[in-house]
Amino acid sequence: MHKRHGLRAAALTMTTVLLSALTAGCGGLSVGGGPTDPGLDWKDCPAPSASEGGGAAPSPLPNGGKWQCATMKAPLDWSKPKGNTIDIALIRTQAIGPGKRIGSLLFNFGGPGGSGIATLPAIAQDYAKLRSRYDLVSFDPRGVGRSAGVKCKTDAQLDQHFQQDAVPQTAAERATFVNNTKQFNAGCEKNSGKILPHVRTTDAARDIDLIRQVLGDAKLHYFGISYGTELGGVYAHLFPKHVGRAVFDGVVDPTQTPEQTSLGQTRGFQLALDNFAKDCASKGTKCPIGSSVRDVEDRIAALLKKLDTNPLAGIFPRRLTRTAATNGIAQALYSKELWAPLTEGLQLAYAGNGQILMLLSDAMNGRNANGEYNNLAAANTAINCADQKQRYTPAFVEQKLPEFRAASPVFGDFLAWGMLSCTQWAVPGAAAHADVSAPGSAPILVVGNTGDPATPYGGAKRMAAALGKGVGIELTWQGQGHGAYNSKNPCVQNAVNSYLLDGKVPPGGTVCA
Repeated sequence: MHKRHGLRAAALTMTTVLLSALTAGCGGLSVGGGPTDPGLDWKDCPAPSASEGGGAAPSPLPNGGKWQCATMKAPLDWSKPKGNTIDIALIRTQAIGPGKRIGSLLFNFGGPGGSGIATLPAIAQDYAKLRSRYDLVSFDPRGVGRSAGVKCKTDAQLDQHFQQDAVPQTAAERATFVNNTKQFNAGCEKNSGKILPHVRTTDAARDIDLIRQVLGDAKLHYFGISYGTELGGVYAHLFPKHVGRAVFDGVVDPTQTPEQTSLGQTRGFQLALDNFAKDCASKGTKCPIGSSVRDVEDRIAALLKKLDTNPLAGIFPRRLTRTAATNGIAQALYSKELWAPLTEGLQLAYAGNGQILMLLSDAMNGRNANGEYNNLAAANTAINCADQKQRYTPAFVEQKLPEFRAASPVFGDFLAWGMLSCTQWAVPGAAAHADVSAPGSAPILVVGNTGDPATPYGGAKRMAAALGKGVGIELTWQGQGHGAYNSKNPCVQNAVNSYLLDGKVPPGGTVCA
């Protein structure tokens, strides 16, 4: 999942969330005293909590891959390591060979706010080759799922929250939007005030180093995806000598302000929409949503304009609003596998049925078919706002609207107004942007995708440069969707696998088509 304000997305898990009904909810704050417990008591995994998305306990993998779960104690406040603690939930499946076990490979799938407990079992087969020599391990970062998960609203309140107009056109609509954001943030403070000051990425990075220690690894071997790349970069900055073999995929630009990130995503999602429209239009009469790229996009823009005042029937009793449709379209641009459902959803919407676009929007927001929400939206906001120093105003957004609209007539307003999500947050933000400089670290393979909507391609080059000379090694994939390894492109997978399994770093600047 990539960190951003307007779109809360589960990074590479988006297709899985939608197709496998993965979703997640809130966890608890455990107030105990004393030092952290270095031991882990691994047991069979329970079913994911509501905060992690619910559903059944994870099924065993082929070749006898059993899932085990444990809980690690970590300081609530890392500046007071002997003080109160929180629980950090962990999951693993052990290495099966052939080949000598290297250690643990820790995954963070992004967000911020994505549950590793729910995500890893759902997509572990995509990383089956790595399981030959690594235990595959993930976790719910602090503020997420069962790791003192942030809670802001009830499910019914979240249904209302996501029905709001997030593209306000009038002064009255803007006042309502600002008030809704204020009420959401107030709910976070009321329900989760104790954890909010302690969910910064630097806190999570310190948790990761504790995970490394309790797993018994001398070095951290790490696979970070989307926001997980920023978390990995912050870890490398804090603990450069502890970095083992690490891969960053779907790379966040650590040099940008939230405004720059939002504008970059606006351009990125527009590029992805262009590519989607081009693909459909190339099929000629088999494209049911337009005869050309311009026609496809004009019809989408007309639909959104119409929905602004006349929502469609969605999933009863909810209606497909302009906000939900925009959200659903964005969700589908995270993976080329969702282009066909997007085409069908648009076709149905033109005929008056908003159900598929609403299903896509629900997946983005972490809502399952039972009407339960995971805590993705809450955790995403809490972690972003704890990290980011900037607090934008409605006047600032209005000033920036022309630039955002020029970048994308579909996503511009949506992502511009999303910049207000931290404006009335209870906790001050830590910094203007993350520090990922990591002199002395082992090489980190940084994989950028030229068609990535959520973490635009330029971020990979800037991440590699920010990590430092000899540390950030850039690999480019000329593809579509968010991230690269999950595309199953042989060139990308061979390069990543060769590094993680054999320690072979590809030449910097390698390009995979």
